[in-house]
Amino acid sequence: MKTVEDYILEHIDGESALLAALNRDAHVKLLYPRMIAGHLQGRLLKMFCRMMRPARILEIGTYTGYATICMAEGLADGALVYTVEINDEMQPFTAPYLEKSPHRDKIRMFWGDIEALFPTFDETFDMVYIDADKRDYCKYYDLVFPRLKPGALILADNTLWSGKVVEERPSASDRQTQGILAFNEKIRNDGRVEKVIIPVRDGLTMIWKK
Repeated sequence: MKTVEDYILEHIDGESALLAALNRDAHVKLLYPRMIAGHLQGRLLKMFCRMMRPARILEIGTYTGYATICMAEGLADGALVYTVEINDEMQPFTAPYLEKSPHRDKIRMFWGDIEALFPTFDETFDMVYIDADKRDYCKYYDLVFPRLKPGALILADNTLWSGKVVEERPSASDRQTQGILAFNEKIRNDGRVEKVIIPVRDGLTMIWKK
């Protein structure tokens, strides 16, 4: 039986051959293929770029590069996405796909810790996409916020965390869930921003800097 998600995917722009190949490859070779952004969220990220027209994007957590490629697709000429991945074991998988992208000239790939790399970026950013270690979302937010222009958009992925955010007593040892809960409360109480959680896939929070 066809699902609502099936219907949605049939009625939006399709995946490119490159993204479809990346998706298939991830499901064959990677332990956690569901971590990729995927078709629907990828088209959403591209659309945000079309609407926002950011000159500079920062992505924290590249993983396979699926979201990176989608955002690069939506960028105007001369715009760049800086993407940072701490797990260099992903490099043999991710780097070839980024290189094959027709938008590779808009992508700047960095391997390492965002806390060490971010001070070396001589940029202010119009858009940030956070999809890395959930335990450190608050830290990422505080790190990048001073370097965001007014009107910048922060997108934080997985903010519903498989529904664990509404469990009555999440385990104190579950640091990933605790990290997401702390982040969601931090954004809720931050008067410097406007925010909304979109219930797409695992939750995507849109945060607009006033």
